[in-house]
Amino acid sequence: MGFKDFCFKKSLWLFHYGGASCNNCDIEILDCLTPRYDVERFGMKLVGSPRHADVLLVNGSINKRDKDRLLEVYDQMAKPVKVVAVGACGCTGGIFAEGIPFAGPVDKIIPVDAYIPGCPPKPEAIIAGIVKLIETI
Repeated sequence: MGFKDFCFKKSLWLFHYGGASCNNCDIEILDCLTPRYDVERFGMKLVGSPRHADVLLVNGSINKRDKDRLLEVYDQMAKPVKVVAVGACGCTGGIFAEGIPFAGPVDKIIPVDAYIPGCPPKPEAIIAGIVKLIETI
């Protein structure tokens, strides 16, 4: 077992970073925590500090002001870390990609390990994407 395998052997703790968006992806991510979907049964837990997280969920388009914050959050996370781009805005910029303040999709700013497209992606898609990410570890 390598170091990376050892680090991800335990339950994954997630940190949610919301860029500039319409907040529909935020609602769907939080819906994953409700008793209906209950991601904690898979051992996933949303944490309040990036220093405690193994996975960074990023949704929304990243504008020039958010870019520095996203880099700061990414730098605060213990490595190795997995990054998941959630939603059309997180994956490509979505409808905000043509705007002047748009800094680029998430994968142009930090390395992304998984993409969950959709506008907004359903909780089932979010859970399936993270489970597939776990399978690659």
